[in-house]
Amino acid sequence: MNSASFALILGVLVSAVPAVAGSAKTDIVDTAVAAGTFNTLATALQAAGLAETLKTKGPFTVFAPTDEAFSKLPAGTVESLLKPENKEKLKAILLYHVVAGDVTAAQVTKMSSAKTLEGQDVKITLTDGTVMVNNAKVIKADVFATNGVIHVIDTVLLPKD
Repeated sequence: MNSASFALILGVLVSAVPAVAGSAKTDIVDTAVAAGTFNTLATALQAAGLAETLKTKGPFTVFAPTDEAFSKLPAGTVESLLKPENKEKLKAILLYHVVAGDVTAAQVTKMSSAKTLEGQDVKITLTDGTVMVNNAKVIKADVFATNGVIHVIDTVLLPKD
């Protein structure tokens, strides 16, 4: 399957999304904030001290859970993770969503796993045009930023303890 048909199957081509990484105007954090559906992720990045890291040159690939994805966690989980005493656990969870380098949808479809900045691998599968990262579905791919690419997912990824 070529990357164009993959994009059409997932419905990821949106006219407002830049066609190439070089045409992006903002970094990963600002791109996510501007989208308006990653408020919990942005808050968590700040609490974990990772927002500034994801504003650096990178490049990074972020499997970004939406606010709706965070709402699927058991009640109180997000609030607990945002407490200062849980900063390292939150940082590990967030880094489990980040891969070094620019990994586009076309590349993801050819991978069976990817090593995260947390240190563990995430499993990648492609079935009937749907890309899964562990148990999370990629619902929008190739959202380009000046320092990498975002793939939107519908479930928060949790590393093995």
